[in-house]
Amino acid sequence: MQTLLKNLKVEINEKIYVKDPESTDLGKRIIESSIHMIHDMGFEQFTFKKLGKEIGSNESSIYRYFESKHRLLLYLTSWYWGWMEYQLVIKIIPISDPITKLNTAVKILTREIVQDVNFKHIDEVTLSKIVIEENSKSFMTKGVDEENKEGYFSIYKRLVLRLRAMIVAVNPDYAFATSLSSTIIEGSLHQHFLERHFTALTDCNENVTPTDYFLDLIHKATT
Repeated sequence: MQTLLKNLKVEINEKIYVKDPESTDLGKRIIESSIHMIHDMGFEQFTFKKLGKEIGSNESSIYRYFESKHRLLLYLTSWYWGWMEYQLVIKIIPISDPITKLNTAVKILTREIVQDVNFKHIDEVTLSKIVIEENSKSFMTKGVDEENKEGYFSIYKRLVLRLRAMIVAVNPDYAFATSLSSTIIEGSLHQHFLERHFTALTDCNENVTPTDYFLDLIHKATT
């Protein structure tokens, strides 16, 4: 199993990038450094010129992989959701009880992220912080409908539908399974954000985690 995971590649919609960054050492350095730079300075201040200087490469070489920093953010967020999906699938495959499976899924999708040694050039902990802070910027744009038609958000949508199916398996009569599923996944990011920046607006703190909140929510919604 460990050998299988080391050879795993998170598949990203090839329309998001010009050249697959996973295919070269430079591409992997672009991904690795961009994660840390976006986290350190924020997406607004991040530029390909700064990234090129950081990795010792021409700015033009980065455009050979991504046509814009927006596409790079789409790549990073898509990779994160693809990685979350594989974490989820691996954990729930051996579980047969629907309630245990649902609870396990909620824990995985709402917990604090830990490092995954199977992807050495990607810092999943830092990437998760970017997703919490910057994820909405990947789709709150004028071009979201066209990008959606092109399948740029297919991994995220697939993850929502996976969780929805588990909710329905526990309570087929619950009328808002899709809304609840997307609320848990997107709401988890929001609760982590509030816990870090607006503590007065959440009950989550050092003693109560977003996972605690969403497990309580899912229990009351499905029983």
